[in-house]
Amino acid sequence: MNKKVTIYDVAKRADVAISTVSRVLNGSLNVSDKTKKRVQEAIKTLNFRPQVNARKLASKEPQMLAVAVPSFTTPFFNEVLKGVKDELKKTDLDIILYNTGSKDPEEAVINFFDRGSADAVILISIDVSDTAHLFLQSSGVPVVLVNSQHKDYNYFMVNDYQGGFMAGEHLIKSGYERIGMISTPIKTRTSIERENGFKDAFKKLKKSPKKEYFITGDTSKHAGFTEEAGFEAINKYSKMSEFPDAIFCLNDSMALGALHAISRLGLRVPEDVAIMGYDNIKLSKYLDLTTIDQQMHTIGTQAISRLLAIIKSKDTQLFQTMINPILIPRGSTEKS
Repeated sequence: MNKKVTIYDVAKRADVAISTVSRVLNGSLNVSDKTKKRVQEAIKTLNFRPQVNARKLASKEPQMLAVAVPSFTTPFFNEVLKGVKDELKKTDLDIILYNTGSKDPEEAVINFFDRGSADAVILISIDVSDTAHLFLQSSGVPVVLVNSQHKDYNYFMVNDYQGGFMAGEHLIKSGYERIGMISTPIKTRTSIERENGFKDAFKKLKKSPKKEYFITGDTSKHAGFTEEAGFEAINKYSKMSEFPDAIFCLNDSMALGALHAISRLGLRVPEDVAIMGYDNIKLSKYLDLTTIDQQMHTIGTQAISRLLAIIKSKDTQLFQTMINPILIPRGSTEKS
């Protein structure tokens, strides 16, 4: 089976940047005749068949929205996608979903555009590198970012620092003294921001955290934002001389694993140990889990609304919005 020829191959053959190939494909005037000829010869030699892309915007109504996301199994992404789909019901746009998985973000973005035709794009939790930025700009496709930011794009960013701070503040003001945090073994922007906010709550309230209670699980799948990681971390606490009286988990999935491990140890929530999560996934309500709501569904609907405004009115004004989370107090941290 012959390997599909991609824009990477054309750029390599013509000895130019990927963004230059993209400009040639889009009929941009900002390419010299000599370079354009070299790219066209490479396209012919390799029999490269470019996908129809957002050039269609100039000639007809957009038909296809593409959404790139790192995972379809993470509750955060699923809630954002639900918001996207709910808002799309009001339009005639079709949607195609692309799971970038664990690919390098730059490679993922460019491969995404190589795969099919899209008139508009939403990138969820995918950082835009300088190379990817050049590629996106030359493609002419309207792009909105969710949970990542770039000075040249519309984006909707969740305030993870504020959410972490609210979690720390809630547990401290509830009267807990031995407060722990279950973080991730792989550090991401999300985990770092939540950790920093949580730790700064101690500084502001003039409390000294017990750093030995700030631990991680061992599982690195999904950077450690999993039930397994929460379960593993509780087992580490069980080997300490004194168990925390409250634990903040960096997301609800970790909290679910922690709750299971605590139950197996014969401990009660919140009588023996309070547990708090982050994300406010649907299941957290039925487990009476205190958590932080990121308004994920709202972010999805707002991202679509902004994208439609760009498409319909050619609006060039940048909307760069930070969405503040909301504390959802429930029984798992209720002090008796």
